[in-house]
Amino acid sequence: MRARDLLVCLGFVLFVCAATGVSQEKIMGKPEAPVVIWEQPTDISTRDLYYGPGGRALVPDLKSASMLGRQPGGNNLKYRIRDRHGNEWVAKIADESKPETAAVRLLWAVGYKTEINYLMPELRLGAERPFSDVRLEARPKGVKRGERWMWTDNPFVGTKEFDGLKIMMAMLNNWDLKDDNNIILVVDGRHQYVVSDLGASFGRLANASQSRSGRSVGDVSDYAESVFIKGTQGGVIDFAYTGMADHLLKGVKVEHGRWLADLLVQLSDKQILDAFRAANYSDEKAAIFAKAFKARIDELDRVTRATDLKGN
Repeated sequence: MRARDLLVCLGFVLFVCAATGVSQEKIMGKPEAPVVIWEQPTDISTRDLYYGPGGRALVPDLKSASMLGRQPGGNNLKYRIRDRHGNEWVAKIADESKPETAAVRLLWAVGYKTEINYLMPELRLGAERPFSDVRLEARPKGVKRGERWMWTDNPFVGTKEFDGLKIMMAMLNNWDLKDDNNIILVVDGRHQYVVSDLGASFGRLANASQSRSGRSVGDVSDYAESVFIKGTQGGVIDFAYTGMADHLLKGVKVEHGRWLADLLVQLSDKQILDAFRAANYSDEKAAIFAKAFKARIDELDRVTRATDLKGN
C-alpha cells in the first residue's frame, strides 16, 4: 500500500473512532489499563489486621491537624482533614464507622483491594466538639478516584474472585450492596475495583427479600444470631441473605465458595479479633463479633467441603 493510501485509511479509522466513541487506543492496538479486584497475599497468616492495609506507617498523625471543610456525598457527616504530615483523610462520623473499619481489614486479609482506613476513638476539629469513633479514610496523593463500577456489569463477573467477594458481603451481613458504594481506584496505572463503603455491616439483614425493614449495623447480638448459609443445591450455595439486592447472592458456585474458604481458614483467631479491636469495640463485643465471624468461616468450610466430597 502506498504511503498516500495508508494515510487515507488511517484518517478514516480515526474518523470512525470519533464518530462512534470507540477508543482509538483499542483500534490502534494500545493495551488497556490492567484491572484487579483481588491479589494473592504473600502469607495470609502473618497479615496485621489491627493496622490493616495501611499498616503502621500510614497511621494518621493528628497533632496540628487542620480541617479542610465538609466532604460532600453520602448520608453521613464527613469532613476532609489534613494531618501533621500533609496526608489528607475523609473523616466519617457515623454509626457505620466501626463496622466499616473491621470489614475493610477482613476483606484485605484475604487479598481483596480496599480503601485504607483507621478508627480514631476521639477526634477534635478546631472549635467543634470532640467526635467519638471517627473513621479516617485515606486520600493518597498518588491514587486517582475513578468511576463507579456495577455489581452486575464488570470485568470479573463469573469468576471465583468475584463470587468470593459476594460471599464476603454475605459473611459481613453488608446489606447495602448498591453501585454507588463501589469505586475504581487508579493506582500505578492499574484499575482496582473496590467496595468503598462497607459501613452497613455486622448487624441484621432485612426481614424479607426486597425489604428494608429490620436492618441494623454494628449490632453484636443481631450479627451473632443471624443465619449465614441455608445449604447447597445443584452446585450452588443457598445463602440466607435478604434485602434489596439479594439477587446478587443467587447462583454462587460451591467451588468458588471452596476457593474462598481455603483463604479464610488461614486466618488465626487473633487476627480476626484484631480486626474488631481496631474498630474500637469493647473487649467483650470484639470477642463476640470475632467468634461469630469465625463460625461463618467454619460453616463455609464445612458446607463446601461436604459438597465436594459428594461430587456435586
